[in-house]
Amino acid sequence: MAGIVSSLGNFGTRSLVTHLGMAVSLIAAILIGLFVDSQAGLISFVALLNFTAGMWVCQSIHSLGNAAREDDYNGVINELKKHV
Repeated sequence: MAGIVSSLGNFGTRSLVTHLGMAVSLIAAILIGLFVDSQAGLISFVALLNFTAGMWVCQSIHSLGNAAREDDYNGVINELKKHV
C-alpha cells in the first residue's frame, strides 16, 4: 500500500490516474445512455457525464498548479509513453 501511495507523489502518475477515471466514467455514461431505457438510465447518464466534467476541471486546475513547477511533465501522452 505504501508503494502505491508513494508512486502518486509523481504528478505524471496522478495525471494518468485522473485521466483513467475520466475515461471510465465517460465510457460508462455513453453505454448507460445507449442501453438503459428508463428514468434511472437518464439520471445515471447525466450524473456520470457531470462527474467526468468535474474530473476534467479538477485535472485542469491541478495541471495549472503543476505548470509553475519546473518538472519533466509534458502531457499525459508522454506519460503513457514512459510507462508503457
